[in-house]
Amino acid sequence: MLNTVEGLRLPKGYWYLGSPYSRWEGGLDDAAFTIAKIRGRLVLAGVANFSPIVHSHYVARAANIDPYSHAIWLPDDKSIFELSHGILVAALAGWRESHGITEEIKWAREHDKPRVLLDPEDLTWEAMLY
Repeated sequence: MLNTVEGLRLPKGYWYLGSPYSRWEGGLDDAAFTIAKIRGRLVLAGVANFSPIVHSHYVARAANIDPYSHAIWLPDDKSIFELSHGILVAALAGWRESHGITEEIKWAREHDKPRVLLDPEDLTWEAMLY
């Protein structure tokens, strides 16, 4: 059974919000905009969260950093992830094939942190078993 985001009983802190990016069908700008909308809806629902895509996309553009470089972004993202309560994975097209999300789920397993799959339409969620 799926739960609503409002039903999450969260400790203080924030959730790391994982989402597909580099292969997003609509391009990088649309990927960042799409997850920014979801992030905002979570904020309004009282769920503190951090999206590395929302943050890093605009940093990459402003600082002329390669937005596709896993060598640059994954180490930066990991240091932020380590302080999070766990990962919310936005179940957007391509999330299963995403190299970044695969790494982020691996980090969560390694740190024994919750892994939650989030439906981006209705903000329902279910625990991920992997």
